[in-house]
Amino acid sequence: MLKKTSLVYYVLIISFVNLVLYQYPFFKYVISNVEVASVNGVFFLVSLIVLAIVLNAFVFYIGLYLLRSVAKLILALFFILNALCVYFINNYGVLIDKSMIGNVLNTNYDEASSFYSFGLVLYVLLLGVLPSFLIFKIEYKPVKLKKFFTHIPLTLIFLLALAYINSSNWLWIDKNSKIIGSLVMPWSYVVNTNRYFLHKSQKNEKQILLPKATIKNTKKSVAVLVIGESARSGNFSLYGYEKNTNPLLSKIENVYHFNAESCATYTTAGVKCILEHKNTGKLFEILPNYLFRNDVEVIWRTTNWGEPKVAIKNYQKRADLERLCEGEGCAYDEVLLSGLKEQILASNKDKILVVLHTSTSHGPLYNKKYPAQFNKFTPVCESVELANCTQEELMNAYDNTIVYTDYILASLIDQLKGLEGYKSSMIYISDHGESLGESNLYMHGIPKSIAPKEQLEIPFIVWVSNDTIKLKESDMLSQHHIFHSVLDFLAIDSPIYDKYMSIFLED
Repeated sequence: MLKKTSLVYYVLIISFVNLVLYQYPFFKYVISNVEVASVNGVFFLVSLIVLAIVLNAFVFYIGLYLLRSVAKLILALFFILNALCVYFINNYGVLIDKSMIGNVLNTNYDEASSFYSFGLVLYVLLLGVLPSFLIFKIEYKPVKLKKFFTHIPLTLIFLLALAYINSSNWLWIDKNSKIIGSLVMPWSYVVNTNRYFLHKSQKNEKQILLPKATIKNTKKSVAVLVIGESARSGNFSLYGYEKNTNPLLSKIENVYHFNAESCATYTTAGVKCILEHKNTGKLFEILPNYLFRNDVEVIWRTTNWGEPKVAIKNYQKRADLERLCEGEGCAYDEVLLSGLKEQILASNKDKILVVLHTSTSHGPLYNKKYPAQFNKFTPVCESVELANCTQEELMNAYDNTIVYTDYILASLIDQLKGLEGYKSSMIYISDHGESLGESNLYMHGIPKSIAPKEQLEIPFIVWVSNDTIKLKESDMLSQHHIFHSVLDFLAIDSPIYDKYMSIFLED
């Protein structure tokens, strides 16, 4: 049986293991952004190493003293969660910030299971489970109250002194705080989980109702809003991409495309921006709820998730739609179109809004997001660990999702063309973009303030049923243009309508 060590040595050992196994992404970032060849750079790096060991040991010391054996279970959980975080940081270039915590807590089984891989299991076993045994294997002696209250102030004095002598580096820390704060384990997810729930609790529990709207005429009109998932405009040939990813839309008359930028890099925030009338940080009534409350027929069909609460009658999920669908395409986003034309024609309302929330370009398994006949560009990436694929394989798989999106939008337009007596429009916009290995980043979720253009530049594609409907010219649109454009197209008068935010020219 191992001899019991002191609590001080115990927490120093655990803290050192935490440093060696889980702080590589943090120190990799520091080394890449600090002149470590200089005397100050070396001193700063050594100070950070000492700080990481002592500060973590200090927190572990307090936890173990107050919580005893329960603290060991918490430490073991930290090690396993650390291993998971390091896996996603190393393989996808994610940052464990507040928005990423929101992504994790708002995911579902289908999305979460798509990340399963042998590499993930190895990370959890080798970097999480096995080191956790060390926590329980080593025993420590209980510390007396007097010694505990002696260690606390002495450690605080040491930490303050270390911070003071590094005062010349405070500006660098402040400038890079968002990134380094999302890489330090385990405090990145501990702090940001608390920040997420605090932010969530501060939001309005009930949507703030918008002022009453009025339908200006009885002309039959239908607007279909298609919310794309992880689609970046740079891979649409309509935007100049060298590969023909839009073979169908490029041949359809009255199709327009605009440059646009998302207001966030993750689904929940991106969809909220698309559906709200302006960016306020508050939970105002979203577009479908507002129109439904004001006597517009609203149909919502989704194969995705992450939208604000949709309070309408006709809300249909994938399972509901699959019952109406036949054929191979029913397993993919084509299911959103099944029986749609008939549902529109069955309405007795003059004004109709349809929202189709797709999931077509969501990674990491891009190659599973489209039927086999859309495997236009080969070879494709078939691994969830995207860094293991070549750039060509990854880009081909993603481009095929855009080709499939092109087919879905063209098929939708064909259905709308068959609506006799209706003024029709289709608006396609993505919730955010996607990184495909540029700067070693994958997928999305980087904070907007430091996000690359690939995660922000999104397609904004519009089709109208006749060429008498004119659109404005614009250098750059935002997701908030959607709300006002839909109101304008459906002839909905409202005190909150902003004519300058509509993409349509006045009649």
